[in-house]
Amino acid sequence: MDDSTELTLRPPPLTLNRKLPLWYQVAQHLRACILARRQGDPTRLPIEEDLATHYGISVMTMRQALRELEDDDLITRHRRRGTFVNESVSSRPLRLLGSVDAVVSQQASDDVQVLGSDPVAAPTEFASYFPDTNEVTRFRRLRRENGEITSYAENFVVNEIAAKIDLEDLRHLPMTAVLRDRIGVRIGLVEDTAEAKLPAPEIADLLGIPLGSPVLYCVGITRDVESRVIDIASIHYRGDRFKFAVTFETE
Repeated sequence: MDDSTELTLRPPPLTLNRKLPLWYQVAQHLRACILARRQGDPTRLPIEEDLATHYGISVMTMRQALRELEDDDLITRHRRRGTFVNESVSSRPLRLLGSVDAVVSQQASDDVQVLGSDPVAAPTEFASYFPDTNEVTRFRRLRRENGEITSYAENFVVNEIAAKIDLEDLRHLPMTAVLRDRIGVRIGLVEDTAEAKLPAPEIADLLGIPLGSPVLYCVGITRDVESRVIDIASIHYRGDRFKFAVTFETE
């Protein structure tokens, strides 16, 4: 462990969201800072009083945030020595595999606003999934439940398939259902990953949340039966209006 210097923290949001517990928001912000650290960066966190000042909260609230991170095995607190990031910390996301019908049912919504489609370069994080092209078609949608925005989705679809998609269909059906039932794509596999993160300012604005509010970020990679990636969904879910649950059968 590096005891000589302290881990550099990102500036906190100017105004914390009063609709969410302060300790939770601080814990999420600290989590993002910890997961963003590079190999060789210091592992020691500032003392509780300095952290509380950094976030503009009480020491008691700060302790609750640290307790959350300790329960998640992200940090270890040593009496008289301080608080340290665990060396085994990984940003590996949770991966979910299931049937296509299960994916479709989870994506379904009665209130979807289609914001449009446009040709774009494949985002850097997804470029390796589209090795045969420099351009894909992006579809943008907002999803609401009971009139309240719950998520913002971007789908990056290979052009030859995107050209067959009717935007009106996306108002009533999830992208996976459009690809399978409207276009006739033979879907072989859908792989979802999920992680907590802080959204970019433009995403926070679309979701109607203050900067610094955590979201659940999901990426869905859809492959056809020949294992070619045909669609990548990038979805930001509001943390205060979305519950993530997984059910496992043991027999």
